[in-house]
Amino acid sequence: MKTKTLAELAGHVGGRVCGDASLTISSASTLERAGEGNISFLANPKYAKLLRTTKATAVVVGEEHESLAALLVVDDPYYAFTQIVVLLHGHREHKKTGISSKASIAETAVVGRDTHIHDFVTISDSVRIGHRCVLYPGVFIGPDVEIGDDCVLHPNVVIYERCEIGNRVIIQANATVGEDGFGFATHKGEHHKIPHIGRTLIEDDVEIGSGSAIERGAFDDTVIGAGSKLGDSVVIGHGTRVGPYCLIVAQVGIAGSTTLGHHCVAGGQVGITGHIRVGNRVTIAGQSGVMGDLPDGAVVFGTPAFDAKKAKRAYVVLKSLPDMQKSFRELETRVSSLEKTEK
Repeated sequence: MKTKTLAELAGHVGGRVCGDASLTISSASTLERAGEGNISFLANPKYAKLLRTTKATAVVVGEEHESLAALLVVDDPYYAFTQIVVLLHGHREHKKTGISSKASIAETAVVGRDTHIHDFVTISDSVRIGHRCVLYPGVFIGPDVEIGDDCVLHPNVVIYERCEIGNRVIIQANATVGEDGFGFATHKGEHHKIPHIGRTLIEDDVEIGSGSAIERGAFDDTVIGAGSKLGDSVVIGHGTRVGPYCLIVAQVGIAGSTTLGHHCVAGGQVGITGHIRVGNRVTIAGQSGVMGDLPDGAVVFGTPAFDAKKAKRAYVVLKSLPDMQKSFRELETRVSSLEKTEK
């Protein structure tokens, strides 16, 4: 663990210090849990009141506030805090094992320099793996797969044949890339498997969460765009194209042949139907169901998903429907009584 002065951290993130710049910081934490020697952050103004009670030594903020802690003022507090956490703690270190004698590597496979292959990894024919990669125990790489430089494949990752993995890709444990899609032709009540002859292409700087499944295309390739991040237990259907820099949170399911633009966000447990187009910078709230195309910049919520502002008002009314129904019945009874009286 590294220790830095607040002045050093300010220099690292391009910020300015309000308070004692000589204070030492050794770790990072939340505003509520931070203690002496910790640095925290404030990105959402509604939590500003915690600045008056936090025990953190310093807090990264976007503007000056009344605070018990020293302040490090920057343009983007959350990003600056992330840089500080990386500086103090670093990312997970991967043990340099070399190539295990217990791994099974085909003679026609090519493995780059400084790549570490752990026990019980299987690398099939004509695989090409770049430099400085790490393959943890139980990884299976199918024939004709290409993997770029600086990739990390955690335990039991499976990459099916002919898939392509870019540079600096991280695939968490038990994820699968390139499996057959869920495609069947139903004839006379029986379901007949459709061959999936496409591939799965994972572009640079993608991260795929544990237990996720990225299906290969039936005909067109499935593509995960550069810089996109997928959470745990995400399923991407055959032939789907996810644009660059998307955030797909845990348990999202996207059916086949759907296209997502760039910088889209899908909250947890979102379901997206197949053969539709989602525009650029679209935000889909958690547990929403998307049934049709969405334009650029849309923010949607609900099932079926529609404009989030309208959806929130609609769900408020939905809670009142039983009472409204009761009132309508009472009104119907009164109107009926009045009509009988008039007759």
